[in-house]
Amino acid sequence: MDRYILSDQADAADWIPVCMAVHEMVGRLPVTARSMGKRGIRIEEGVVIDREYSGPVLEEVLSQGVLRKVTPTSGPYKGVPVIVAPVKDNEGKTIAAIGLVDITGVFDLATLMEHQSMIIKQVCGKDPCPLPTEQIRAKR
Repeated sequence: MDRYILSDQADAADWIPVCMAVHEMVGRLPVTARSMGKRGIRIEEGVVIDREYSGPVLEEVLSQGVLRKVTPTSGPYKGVPVIVAPVKDNEGKTIAAIGLVDITGVFDLATLMEHQSMIIKQVCGKDPCPLPTEQIRAKR
């Protein structure tokens, strides 16, 4: 029987079963993970593409021990929103970090709301949008 131990010294092979399951659960979004003492993995499209991976946000979470939702300025996910969570032991010490591409970060609701009237005018060309004659209840 295979046995996988996640600890502050877990290597890439130890992360594969857990991260592959997460990868499948989130619709095959890219997933990364590493332990405090060893580099980890990067999974994309159902395949482990890197067994010596460490990214800037994983490093930050390992050092700070807090969840981070950011858009990296370097690394393979530069410019793409990610979310990375610390993995902690029974004493609350950060032993590892797991991250994935954050599709919720792609949609900045505040900016969308700020530009809503401009977007409506571009789409409809007139205000109000849709015009009363174009509304669903007018077509019934």
